[in-house]
Amino acid sequence: MRYARWMHDGSTHDGVVVAHAGGDRLLAFADGLTVLGATRLGLDRANAIAASLIEGAWADGSLGLAPSLADVELLAPIEAPSVRDFVAFEEHVEGVVKSIDGDSGVVAEWYDAPTFYFTNPHSLVGSGASIRPPVTKRLDFELEVAVIVGAVDGSEGANLDEAVAAGHIFGYSVFNDWSARDIQSREMKVRLGPCKGKDFAATLGPWIVTADELADAHDADGFLELELQVLVNGELIGSDLLSNMGWSFPQLLVYASRNSRVVPGDVLGSGTAGNGGCLAELWGRAGSLTPPPLAEGDVVELRVERIGDISNVISAAVDAVPVPRARTASRARTRGRVSA
Repeated sequence: MRYARWMHDGSTHDGVVVAHAGGDRLLAFADGLTVLGATRLGLDRANAIAASLIEGAWADGSLGLAPSLADVELLAPIEAPSVRDFVAFEEHVEGVVKSIDGDSGVVAEWYDAPTFYFTNPHSLVGSGASIRPPVTKRLDFELEVAVIVGAVDGSEGANLDEAVAAGHIFGYSVFNDWSARDIQSREMKVRLGPCKGKDFAATLGPWIVTADELADAHDADGFLELELQVLVNGELIGSDLLSNMGWSFPQLLVYASRNSRVVPGDVLGSGTAGNGGCLAELWGRAGSLTPPPLAEGDVVELRVERIGDISNVISAAVDAVPVPRARTASRARTRGRVSA
Protein backbone atom coordinates (compact mmCIF):
# COMPACT_ATOMS: atom_id res chain seq x y z
CA MET A 1 0.00 0.00 0.00
CA ARG A 2 1.12 3.58 -0.65
CA TYR A 3 -0.10 6.36 1.63
CA ALA A 4 0.15 10.01 0.59
CA ARG A 5 -0.96 13.58 1.24
CA TRP A 6 -1.68 16.03 -1.55
CA MET A 7 -3.17 19.39 -2.47
CA HIS A 8 -5.96 19.41 -5.05
CA ASP A 9 -8.42 22.17 -5.92
CA GLY A 10 -7.25 24.23 -2.98
CA SER A 11 -7.77 21.51 -0.37
CA THR A 12 -5.44 19.09 1.42
CA HIS A 13 -6.23 15.38 1.23
CA ASP A 14 -4.86 12.26 2.92
CA GLY A 15 -5.28 8.84 1.37
CA VAL A 16 -3.82 6.15 -0.83
CA VAL A 17 -2.14 5.95 -4.23
CA VAL A 18 -3.62 3.27 -6.50
CA ALA A 19 -2.14 1.83 -9.69
CA HIS A 20 -4.48 2.38 -12.64
CA ALA A 21 -4.23 1.82 -16.39
CA GLY A 22 -4.71 5.54 -16.92
CA GLY A 23 -1.96 6.42 -14.45
CA ASP A 24 -1.76 6.28 -10.67
CA ARG A 25 -4.87 7.63 -8.94
CA LEU A 26 -5.31 9.18 -5.52
CA LEU A 27 -8.19 8.17 -3.26
CA ALA A 28 -8.90 10.29 -0.19
CA PHE A 29 -9.81 8.74 3.14
CA ALA A 30 -13.33 9.28 4.42
CA ASP A 31 -14.46 10.55 7.84
CA GLY A 32 -11.45 12.78 8.38
CA LEU A 33 -8.89 9.99 8.61
CA THR A 34 -5.34 11.21 8.00
CA VAL A 35 -2.12 9.35 7.29
CA LEU A 36 -1.01 10.21 10.82
CA GLY A 37 -4.28 8.76 12.07
CA ALA A 38 -3.66 5.63 10.01
CA THR A 39 -0.29 5.09 11.74
CA ARG A 40 -2.11 5.31 15.09
CA LEU A 41 -4.38 2.46 14.00
CA GLY A 42 -1.44 0.21 13.23
CA LEU A 43 -0.47 -1.27 9.89
CA ASP A 44 -3.01 -4.10 9.69
CA ARG A 45 -6.04 -1.95 10.56
CA ALA A 46 -4.90 0.89 8.30
CA ASN A 47 -4.34 -1.45 5.37
CA ALA A 48 -7.78 -3.00 5.88
CA ILE A 49 -9.42 0.44 5.67
CA ALA A 50 -7.35 1.32 2.60
CA ALA A 51 -8.17 -1.97 0.90
CA SER A 52 -11.89 -1.45 1.48
CA LEU A 53 -11.66 2.08 0.06
CA ILE A 54 -9.88 0.84 -3.06
CA GLU A 55 -12.28 -2.09 -3.55
CA GLY A 56 -15.27 0.24 -3.36
CA ALA A 57 -13.74 2.67 -5.87
CA TRP A 58 -13.10 -0.15 -8.34
CA ALA A 59 -16.61 -1.50 -7.86
CA ASP A 60 -18.48 1.75 -8.44
CA GLY A 61 -16.14 3.07 -11.13
CA SER A 62 -15.10 6.13 -9.17
CA LEU A 63 -11.41 5.21 -9.27
CA GLY A 64 -11.13 6.32 -12.89
CA LEU A 65 -12.51 9.74 -11.90
CA ALA A 66 -10.11 10.23 -9.01
CA PRO A 67 -7.27 12.75 -9.50
CA SER A 68 -4.04 11.47 -10.97
CA LEU A 69 -0.55 12.33 -9.79
CA ALA A 70 -0.30 14.86 -12.61
CA ASP A 71 -3.34 16.70 -11.22
CA VAL A 72 -2.07 17.29 -7.67
CA GLU A 73 0.72 18.83 -5.63
CA LEU A 74 2.27 16.17 -3.44
CA LEU A 75 2.92 17.13 0.18
CA ALA A 76 5.10 15.41 2.74
CA PRO A 77 3.13 12.16 3.23
CA ILE A 78 2.64 12.63 6.98
CA GLU A 79 2.42 15.44 9.50
CA ALA A 80 5.12 13.96 11.70
CA PRO A 81 5.17 14.50 15.47
CA SER A 82 8.98 14.34 15.40
CA VAL A 83 11.86 13.70 13.04
CA ARG A 84 15.07 11.98 14.15
CA ASP A 85 17.91 11.73 11.65
CA PHE A 86 20.64 9.14 12.21
CA VAL A 87 24.16 8.82 10.81
CA ALA A 88 24.21 5.11 9.98
CA PHE A 89 26.55 4.86 6.96
CA GLU A 90 30.24 4.52 7.82
CA GLU A 91 31.43 5.58 4.35
CA HIS A 92 29.48 8.84 4.61
CA VAL A 93 31.06 9.62 7.98
CA GLU A 94 34.57 9.07 6.60
CA GLY A 95 34.15 11.67 3.89
CA VAL A 96 31.92 14.28 5.49
CA VAL A 97 33.93 14.61 8.72
CA LYS A 98 36.98 15.54 6.68
CA SER A 99 34.96 18.06 4.68
CA ILE A 100 33.46 19.80 7.70
CA ASP A 101 36.20 19.51 10.34
CA GLY A 102 39.33 18.73 8.34
CA ASP A 103 39.77 15.45 10.25
CA SER A 104 39.93 12.02 8.68
CA GLY A 105 38.61 8.64 9.73
CA VAL A 106 35.63 7.60 11.80
CA VAL A 107 35.70 8.29 15.53
CA ALA A 108 35.54 5.18 17.71
CA GLU A 109 32.34 6.42 19.35
CA TRP A 110 30.44 6.12 16.06
CA TYR A 111 30.59 2.32 16.32
CA ASP A 112 29.13 2.26 19.85
CA ALA A 113 25.58 3.33 19.04
CA PRO A 114 23.50 4.87 16.19
CA THR A 115 23.74 8.60 16.88
CA PHE A 116 20.94 10.93 15.76
CA TYR A 117 19.73 14.49 16.06
CA PHE A 118 16.21 15.93 16.09
CA THR A 119 15.28 18.07 13.10
CA ASN A 120 12.28 20.26 12.38
CA PRO A 121 9.02 18.40 11.54
CA HIS A 122 7.45 21.72 10.52
CA SER A 123 9.96 22.11 7.68
CA LEU A 124 9.03 18.87 5.92
CA VAL A 125 8.06 19.40 2.28
CA GLY A 126 6.99 17.10 -0.51
CA SER A 127 8.45 16.12 -3.85
CA GLY A 128 8.12 18.97 -6.32
CA ALA A 129 8.43 21.74 -3.74
CA SER A 130 10.90 24.57 -4.34
CA ILE A 131 13.67 24.68 -1.74
CA ARG A 132 14.50 28.14 -0.38
CA PRO A 133 17.75 27.81 1.54
CA PRO A 134 19.46 30.31 3.81
CA VAL A 135 22.27 32.34 2.32
CA THR A 136 25.03 29.75 2.04
CA LYS A 137 28.05 28.97 -0.08
CA ARG A 138 27.83 25.22 0.50
CA LEU A 139 24.30 24.00 -0.10
CA ASP A 140 24.06 20.21 -0.11
CA PHE A 141 21.56 17.34 -0.38
CA GLU A 142 21.47 14.08 1.61
CA LEU A 143 20.33 10.78 0.09
CA GLU A 144 18.39 8.89 2.75
CA VAL A 145 15.48 6.57 3.46
CA ALA A 146 13.17 7.19 6.41
CA VAL A 147 11.09 4.77 8.43
CA ILE A 148 7.68 5.84 9.74
CA VAL A 149 6.53 4.49 13.10
CA GLY A 150 3.15 2.81 13.55
CA ALA A 151 1.19 1.59 16.55
CA VAL A 152 1.53 -1.92 17.99
CA ASP A 153 -1.10 -3.32 20.33
CA GLY A 154 0.21 -3.50 23.88
CA SER A 155 3.29 -1.37 23.19
CA GLU A 156 3.78 2.22 24.30
CA GLY A 157 6.91 2.56 22.14
CA ALA A 158 9.31 2.74 25.09
CA ASN A 159 12.48 0.69 25.64
CA LEU A 160 11.72 -1.57 22.68
CA ASP A 161 13.54 -4.78 21.92
CA GLU A 162 14.42 -5.51 18.32
CA ALA A 163 11.47 -7.84 17.62
CA VAL A 164 8.85 -5.38 18.90
CA ALA A 165 10.64 -2.50 17.18
CA ALA A 166 10.32 -4.30 13.83
CA GLY A 167 6.56 -4.50 14.37
CA HIS A 168 6.43 -0.74 14.87
CA ILE A 169 7.65 -0.10 11.32
CA PHE A 170 4.61 1.20 9.43
CA GLY A 171 6.45 2.01 6.21
CA TYR A 172 9.25 3.76 4.37
CA SER A 173 9.74 6.99 2.44
CA VAL A 174 12.57 8.75 0.59
CA PHE A 175 14.21 11.47 2.69
CA ASN A 176 16.44 14.41 1.75
CA ASP A 177 17.95 16.28 4.70
CA TRP A 178 19.00 19.53 2.98
CA SER A 179 22.15 21.03 4.51
CA ALA A 180 23.98 24.36 4.48
CA ARG A 181 27.43 22.97 5.26
CA ASP A 182 29.17 26.25 6.05
CA ILE A 183 26.49 27.18 8.59
CA GLN A 184 26.53 23.64 9.96
CA SER A 185 30.30 23.69 10.41
CA ARG A 186 30.20 26.96 12.37
CA GLU A 187 27.41 25.74 14.62
CA MET A 188 29.05 22.43 15.45
CA LYS A 189 32.24 24.13 16.64
CA VAL A 190 30.14 25.12 19.66
CA ARG A 191 29.66 21.36 20.31
CA LEU A 192 25.95 21.57 19.65
CA GLY A 193 23.76 21.29 16.62
CA PRO A 194 23.35 21.19 13.72
CA CYS A 195 20.47 23.62 13.89
CA LYS A 196 20.08 26.43 11.32
CA GLY A 197 22.40 24.58 8.96
CA LYS A 198 19.66 22.03 8.43
CA ASP A 199 16.20 22.92 9.72
CA PHE A 200 15.14 25.13 6.78
CA ALA A 201 13.85 22.14 4.76
CA ALA A 202 13.75 18.38 4.49
CA THR A 203 11.95 16.51 1.73
CA LEU A 204 9.90 13.40 2.55
CA GLY A 205 8.06 11.47 -0.10
CA PRO A 206 6.73 10.90 -2.59
CA TRP A 207 4.57 8.66 -0.36
CA ILE A 208 4.89 6.01 2.36
CA VAL A 209 5.34 2.46 1.09
CA THR A 210 4.06 0.10 3.79
CA ALA A 211 6.38 -2.40 5.43
CA ASP A 212 4.50 -5.42 4.10
CA GLU A 213 5.27 -4.32 0.52
CA LEU A 214 9.01 -4.66 1.21
CA ALA A 215 8.98 -7.78 3.36
CA ASP A 216 10.81 -9.70 0.61
CA ALA A 217 13.52 -7.04 0.18
CA HIS A 218 15.53 -7.89 3.33
CA ASP A 219 18.87 -9.66 3.11
CA ALA A 220 19.94 -12.50 5.41
CA ASP A 221 20.93 -10.01 8.12
CA GLY A 222 17.61 -8.16 8.07
CA PHE A 223 18.78 -5.12 6.08
CA LEU A 224 16.80 -3.71 3.15
CA GLU A 225 18.79 -4.46 0.00
CA LEU A 226 17.55 -1.58 -2.15
CA GLU A 227 19.45 0.58 -4.63
CA LEU A 228 19.74 4.33 -3.98
CA GLN A 229 20.70 7.07 -6.46
CA VAL A 230 21.00 10.84 -6.47
CA LEU A 231 21.10 13.00 -9.61
CA VAL A 232 21.73 16.72 -10.00
CA ASN A 233 20.43 18.24 -13.22
CA GLY A 234 20.14 14.72 -14.63
CA GLU A 235 23.74 13.73 -13.83
CA LEU A 236 24.32 10.77 -11.53
CA ILE A 237 26.29 11.99 -8.50
CA GLY A 238 26.08 9.07 -6.07
CA SER A 239 24.70 5.58 -5.57
CA ASP A 240 24.67 3.04 -2.79
CA LEU A 241 22.80 0.10 -1.28
CA LEU A 242 20.54 0.70 1.70
CA SER A 243 21.90 -2.53 3.17
CA ASN A 244 25.26 -0.79 3.72
CA MET A 245 23.82 0.77 6.89
CA GLY A 246 25.72 -0.01 10.08
CA TRP A 247 22.45 -0.70 11.90
CA SER A 248 19.08 -1.97 10.66
CA PHE A 249 15.92 0.12 10.97
CA PRO A 250 14.60 -1.96 13.91
CA GLN A 251 17.91 -1.33 15.67
CA LEU A 252 17.50 2.42 15.08
CA LEU A 253 14.07 2.21 16.75
CA VAL A 254 15.54 0.29 19.68
CA TYR A 255 18.04 3.07 20.30
CA ALA A 256 15.54 5.90 19.73
CA SER A 257 13.16 4.34 22.28
CA ARG A 258 15.82 3.77 24.96
CA ASN A 259 14.73 5.59 28.14
CA SER A 260 12.25 7.39 25.89
CA ARG A 261 9.41 6.70 23.45
CA VAL A 262 8.71 6.53 19.76
CA VAL A 263 5.08 7.25 18.82
CA PRO A 264 2.98 6.66 15.70
CA GLY A 265 3.93 9.05 12.93
CA ASP A 266 7.49 9.61 14.12
CA VAL A 267 10.00 9.73 11.25
CA LEU A 268 13.49 8.23 11.61
CA GLY A 269 16.00 8.93 8.83
CA SER A 270 18.71 6.42 7.97
CA GLY A 271 21.36 9.06 7.65
CA THR A 272 23.14 9.78 4.41
CA ALA A 273 24.19 6.97 2.10
CA GLY A 274 27.83 6.58 1.10
CA ASN A 275 29.49 6.75 -2.32
CA GLY A 276 28.30 10.26 -3.10
CA GLY A 277 25.15 10.31 -1.00
CA CYS A 278 25.96 13.97 -0.36
CA LEU A 279 28.36 16.52 -1.82
CA ALA A 280 30.21 17.03 1.48
CA GLU A 281 31.44 13.45 1.40
CA LEU A 282 32.84 14.01 -2.09
CA TRP A 283 34.38 17.36 -1.09
CA GLY A 284 36.17 15.69 1.79
CA ARG A 285 37.59 12.96 -0.43
CA ALA A 286 38.57 15.36 -3.23
CA GLY A 287 39.99 18.08 -0.98
CA SER A 288 38.02 20.64 -3.00
CA LEU A 289 34.45 21.70 -3.75
CA THR A 290 34.08 19.11 -6.50
CA PRO A 291 31.30 18.67 -7.58
CA PRO A 292 30.25 22.26 -6.87
CA PRO A 293 27.72 23.18 -4.18
CA LEU A 294 24.09 23.41 -5.22
CA ALA A 295 22.95 26.69 -6.76
CA GLU A 296 19.66 28.36 -7.63
CA GLY A 297 17.95 26.51 -10.46
CA ASP A 298 19.54 23.13 -9.78
CA VAL A 299 17.23 20.13 -9.79
CA VAL A 300 17.99 17.37 -7.29
CA GLU A 301 16.40 13.95 -7.72
CA LEU A 302 16.62 11.07 -5.26
CA ARG A 303 15.65 7.59 -6.41
CA VAL A 304 15.09 4.59 -4.16
CA GLU A 305 14.26 1.22 -5.63
CA ARG A 306 10.67 0.08 -4.88
CA ILE A 307 9.95 3.17 -2.76
CA GLY A 308 9.94 6.01 -5.28
CA ASP A 309 11.57 9.18 -6.57
CA ILE A 310 11.56 12.69 -5.16
CA SER A 311 12.63 15.82 -7.02
CA ASN A 312 13.10 19.43 -5.91
CA VAL A 313 14.41 22.60 -7.51
CA ILE A 314 16.62 25.05 -5.65
CA SER A 315 15.00 28.47 -5.45
CA ALA A 316 16.36 31.83 -4.31
CA ALA A 317 18.03 32.01 -0.91
CA VAL A 318 16.29 33.78 1.95
CA ASP A 319 18.16 36.64 3.64
CA ALA A 320 18.26 36.14 7.40
CA VAL A 321 17.07 38.67 9.93
CA PRO A 322 20.33 39.65 11.63
CA VAL A 323 21.10 38.68 15.21
CA PRO A 324 23.86 40.60 17.03
CA ARG A 325 27.01 38.95 18.28
CA ALA A 326 26.97 37.95 21.92
CA ARG A 327 27.75 40.79 24.30
CA THR A 328 30.65 40.48 26.69
CA ALA A 329 28.61 39.90 29.81
CA SER A 330 29.43 40.66 33.41
CA ARG A 331 30.33 37.78 35.71
CA ALA A 332 28.62 39.45 38.68
CA ARG A 333 26.78 37.02 40.94
CA THR A 334 24.56 39.50 42.75
CA ARG A 335 22.40 42.39 41.64
CA GLY A 336 23.50 45.95 42.30
CA ARG A 337 21.64 47.70 45.15
CA VAL A 338 20.66 51.35 45.40
CA SER A 339 21.37 52.87 48.85
CA ALA A 340 18.46 54.50 50.68
